[in-house]
Amino acid sequence: MNYFNIVACLILLGFQAAIVLAEFNYGEALDKTFMFLEAQRSGKLPFDQRVKWRGDSGLKDGALQGVDLVGGYYDAGDHVKFGLPMAFSVTMLAWGTIEYRKEITNLNQMGHTLWAIRWGTDYFIKAHTQPNVLWGQVGDGDSDHYCWERAEDMTTPRTAYKLDEAHPGSDLAGETAAALAAAAIAFKPYNSSYSELLLVHAKQLFSFADKFRGLYDDSIQCAKQFYTSSGYSDELLWVATWLFRATGDEHYLKYVVDNAVYMGGTGWAVKEFSWDNKYAGVQILLSKVLMEQKGGAYISTLKQYQAKADYFACACLQKNDGYNVHLTPGGLMYVHEWNNLQYASAASFLLAVYSDYLSAANAKLTCPDGQIQPHEVLNFAKSQADYILGKNPKSMSYLVGYGPKYPTHVHHRGASIASISVLPSMVSCVQGFEAWYRSPEADPNVIYGALVGGPDQNDGFNDDRSSYEQTEPTLAGSAPLVGLFAKLESLSGNKGPYHKRPTTEQPSQNYHHQTSVPSTKSPGVPPVRFLHSITNTWNVGKTTYYRHKVAIKNTSEKPITDLKLVLEDLSGNLWGLSSTPVKNTYELPPWLKVLNPGSDCSFVYIQEGPQAKVSVLSYQ
Repeated sequence: MNYFNIVACLILLGFQAAIVLAEFNYGEALDKTFMFLEAQRSGKLPFDQRVKWRGDSGLKDGALQGVDLVGGYYDAGDHVKFGLPMAFSVTMLAWGTIEYRKEITNLNQMGHTLWAIRWGTDYFIKAHTQPNVLWGQVGDGDSDHYCWERAEDMTTPRTAYKLDEAHPGSDLAGETAAALAAAAIAFKPYNSSYSELLLVHAKQLFSFADKFRGLYDDSIQCAKQFYTSSGYSDELLWVATWLFRATGDEHYLKYVVDNAVYMGGTGWAVKEFSWDNKYAGVQILLSKVLMEQKGGAYISTLKQYQAKADYFACACLQKNDGYNVHLTPGGLMYVHEWNNLQYASAASFLLAVYSDYLSAANAKLTCPDGQIQPHEVLNFAKSQADYILGKNPKSMSYLVGYGPKYPTHVHHRGASIASISVLPSMVSCVQGFEAWYRSPEADPNVIYGALVGGPDQNDGFNDDRSSYEQTEPTLAGSAPLVGLFAKLESLSGNKGPYHKRPTTEQPSQNYHHQTSVPSTKSPGVPPVRFLHSITNTWNVGKTTYYRHKVAIKNTSEKPITDLKLVLEDLSGNLWGLSSTPVKNTYELPPWLKVLNPGSDCSFVYIQEGPQAKVSVLSYQ
């Protein structure tokens, strides 16, 4: 080998090493994204809240109207609970969980994922007080934006606004129903009773949205200035599609086919996917139905939906005969001036999902400028994620707290004012502007995982709190990143603190999956499956009690005898098991010494706080 060949090889090796070094830790980015969602929580914070600079807030939301609207998420850098982007965010969290359950579980993040979803869905259930009533917003942007104060100090009006038969909002009711339907799928393997409850509300809200049609911001007019709706037809198709996926009921598939032309599902060719425009999501979900050969008599219309899905993907990949999504010189999708990264994150997640659908069907993306392999679609989605995490002309991560360089003057009230635990005295409405908003100092609280609005169309970025178009984070921007980062991490081969596999597929102590649990004495894995669910809740004073039901099923072909279980963190009363002389150890009751193949039994306990941990000690 001559000198030039040696040099060429060294250069190539150096280039490959540079690629390895530039690999991003998507698992870390995922974990930080959950931290941002925790920072946006409204209501009574749980004992395991990781964002310690936050405190309880909005504890009287809805009280003036006689309804409990405590909980949910604050929208962005303010403290309004806007229903439409919140619901879209929950739909995205649930969709990411559905598509990438295995990947999220392998990262030991399923507990955080389900809690992130449930923080929204519990609020939506509260807000859906009657079949045709949905409380769609708490607070208003005008009065809220007049003040710069912590959520814990809020002095602005917390007026609640509702939709009903006389004041419809098909877009907001439809998106909330879609969130509940998608969440029902996500929760089904973990808490089937909660999943069924979500579906009940989803179906009622879809019926309300479809029967009483109208724009939500005509009914909740104070939302119009901040989240104007362009229409409700896409949300009606969107929720029907999710209900079809959740239930398998052909009635919902027929709905999207019958209304394909009238509601624009096969007519609109779009280059945006967002809290306002769901057409691309509908089109890609229905493409999956077609490619899985589940279209039945509706194949012709489903092919029209897929043609529009292809248009969206081709436009993103710059393969659409000139009708493409605009890219910045650095390669970022640029859709809107205000908070552009939320559109890039949503589109990237959608492309990652479509890439998987195409791969599963052994299909290619057909564009005017040629055929595209599924991995090329995923590579483009990855390029957007990498831009967000630092592979951009500024060499800056736009995910706060990730990497060595990120925004430090975020347009976010809580991040920019000292924590109530550090500064317990109240920071007033105007004082916040004078002492904190205009301060040149970096934020006293790092709001980990916040995806800011991002750079302009020329990749320029101004790290200034007053530049809200660029430095304000949103729920809708962060939620799609959960699925996207989980997918990319599964392909990266990274090893590190954010890549630990759980010993079982249990997401956390608060959400137990149907899973076989290793025995501590008997060899191998016993063929026992536990299914945990919460069957009732009630309050005694300020304490909430939960009735837990645990089903035990023998999944083997042989009878199981002398089954002994260990219950940790059990503080309440228990029925259906017999105690043993060994602490925390229980066995089946005397009348049920044998658990036959395929049979099951159950026990019940009542306690406050998190559920008990159940494991197998031994069996015969």
